[in-house]
Amino acid sequence: MEAPVHGLPGHLVDFVGALRRHGVAVGPGETIDAAEVVSVLDLLRRAELREGLAAALLRRSGQRQVFDTLFDLYFPPALGAASTEIVVPRTEPDGPVDVDALRDILADLLAADDEERLRELVRAVVDALGQAGASGTGVQGQNARPSWSAYQALRVLSPETLLARIMEGLQGSGPDDAFTDEVRRREIRDRIARFRTMVQDEVRRRTAEQRGRDQVAKTAVPKQAEQVEFLSAYADQLVLLRKTVHPLARRLASRLAVRRKHSKRGQLDMRRTLRRSMSTGGVPMKPAYRTRRPGRPELVILCDVSGSVAGFSHFTLLLVQALREQFSKVRVFAFVERTDEVTHLFEPGAELSGVMQRVLREAELTTFDGHSDYGHALGSFAEFWPEAITSKTSLLILGDARTNYRDPNLAVLRRFVGQARHAHWLNPEPKRQWGSGDSAALRYADLLPMHECRTAGQLADVVEALLPV
Repeated sequence: MEAPVHGLPGHLVDFVGALRRHGVAVGPGETIDAAEVVSVLDLLRRAELREGLAAALLRRSGQRQVFDTLFDLYFPPALGAASTEIVVPRTEPDGPVDVDALRDILADLLAADDEERLRELVRAVVDALGQAGASGTGVQGQNARPSWSAYQALRVLSPETLLARIMEGLQGSGPDDAFTDEVRRREIRDRIARFRTMVQDEVRRRTAEQRGRDQVAKTAVPKQAEQVEFLSAYADQLVLLRKTVHPLARRLASRLAVRRKHSKRGQLDMRRTLRRSMSTGGVPMKPAYRTRRPGRPELVILCDVSGSVAGFSHFTLLLVQALREQFSKVRVFAFVERTDEVTHLFEPGAELSGVMQRVLREAELTTFDGHSDYGHALGSFAEFWPEAITSKTSLLILGDARTNYRDPNLAVLRRFVGQARHAHWLNPEPKRQWGSGDSAALRYADLLPMHECRTAGQLADVVEALLPV
């Protein structure tokens, strides 16, 4: 194990290492630029330092939230309890906190939008109310190690319940009409949300000093959109994930262009080579090659749209839609218990924001209980669209291969694989879970390549490898 580097350069190296561990690619050049920034800017001017380091270290969109969280851990606004001029009111000396009086102070500062004083109040509040198990006194056992809790401090203060009081206090300070009231209400809500964030950041800072930055970073630093797992993503993460589709598609398209440019040339064209050599006395100075004609295969997609797999299928379909110019023809089929064609919903220019809801509403996908039935879905596809798969077709199947203990219909899939030019299966489940319970993934994987695609990053790597050159 390497010895730690001390001083400011070592601290910057530690910060860069933390960024790398959380998926932000930072090279030596960016690190040198960051060192120049640190040598020029005042460390006490955090806003300028934050923006300077971000400009030096970040090269892609979607990384700012990770950067900001780690910056607050490695370049905190204060150390320890820090100093504050705000005194927390108590019902008696060294007694419990006077919560009502403290709420009055908070309401006044929120109404005045005094951010500097709010930050001082946050430090005082976390000291007094943020120690887990302190029961509002801010005091634990003599030998107890404090454990900080943003939830406890915010639960006691309940800043959301101050909205009506602040609104009432602002009446008469300007025009009083419905529009002005709504604007004020939204402003106060934003200030309350910022106060909550300040408390959470302060607790995270105190915890990092106690337990170590790396330990806190494991749970405090949000995942980048491309690292979020499809099957565990909640609604907000899926929305953020879908915003990365077009930037991801552009990167894939540019990589593909470079691949094509540097791909191996066609076979040597002897006739053209000899003709060229006439100008050099028969010496073949400049060989000629037959031009390779890059193929643009037809693409057929079979996607499971049931349950949590729908989020994975939706993102993959959006990505394919953005890359559809790489294929001569794209046909999309959705299934749950049975299969139905939904190509018309993914035509160029179609509105895709609510497309999965339309798929579930308009397509005929269920027959009995609405649970996935891969065998019956494959059978209905073979029955109604036997011409869809030809020797020019690239077949792509999206799903977790969980059959609910029903017949997987391996014979039909084997026939599809034999007919298609290429066939691949993208599975959003971890590979270690393939074959467990009702999963037929390993049985299907015997017939065609199956790829683990738990995140957008993994999916991009697989799609890039599968795209025609």
